[in-house]
Amino acid sequence: MSAMLQTTAADLSDPALSAADLLARTTDAVREAGAALRGRFGEVVAYRTREELMAALAANDDAALAVLRPALTELRPGAGWVEDELDGGALPAGEWWVVDPAEGNVNHLHALPEWAVTATLVRDNRPVLTVVHLALTGETYTALTGAGAHLDGRPLRVSPTEDLGLGIVATSQARPDEDETVVRRVGSSITAMLSDALVVRTAVPATLHLVNVAAGRMDAFWQFAGARADLLPGALLVTEAGGTVSDAQGRPWTPQSAGFLAATPGVHAAAVATLSR
Repeated sequence: MSAMLQTTAADLSDPALSAADLLARTTDAVREAGAALRGRFGEVVAYRTREELMAALAANDDAALAVLRPALTELRPGAGWVEDELDGGALPAGEWWVVDPAEGNVNHLHALPEWAVTATLVRDNRPVLTVVHLALTGETYTALTGAGAHLDGRPLRVSPTEDLGLGIVATSQARPDEDETVVRRVGSSITAMLSDALVVRTAVPATLHLVNVAAGRMDAFWQFAGARADLLPGALLVTEAGGTVSDAQGRPWTPQSAGFLAATPGVHAAAVATLSR
């Protein structure tokens, strides 16, 4: 388990609000934001320039944030707020809401179903609570440190797979306009995994691959670089579901790490070996 993920549900104690109540109310807010985005989903949104694309993405973000920001700020008035879901690296000390109001936003614009709304409460760079809501299916994934990971209240457990050659693995683009060195590393890692794993999937967004690892449907997910909002929700879900989270070389992962790997314990070492080639 990554050192940054070691905390307990008791750390969320608040005289006015229990950890379970905080999770429940965060879930309500994320579901409400998902409903707002679902109402905007349907036809492909046409754009001809980068400026038009960015405006369309921002419109979706704003619709969800209009729900999320006031609700989550009321829950933790002293918590900071991460404005840009593409930001990476460490956060200042204290509590922060790391939110992706439209994870997989570009899919939403193209009338593709792979998108979600996420909210993660981070304390001193450790995720302590997360909610991931898939508005089209109605599925809600939640995790609270020390209390497990759940899908609509049902406990999640990672796959028992012990042979990478029998495993389904995935990766994702880290962000638009990624550094060429990272792009080449992603390409070479996919080539390596095509030789070692049963099936390799490549798509955005990262969070939807990670919920599949937590639910035991897939066996590993890796990514180089990446944003906090991409990785923190899934890191907590996978850890609480019994998985292993590290950087791509098997070292403890933090938001400052250059690589990320979440896997079932049975294939983690083999995945590290493949990614280290």
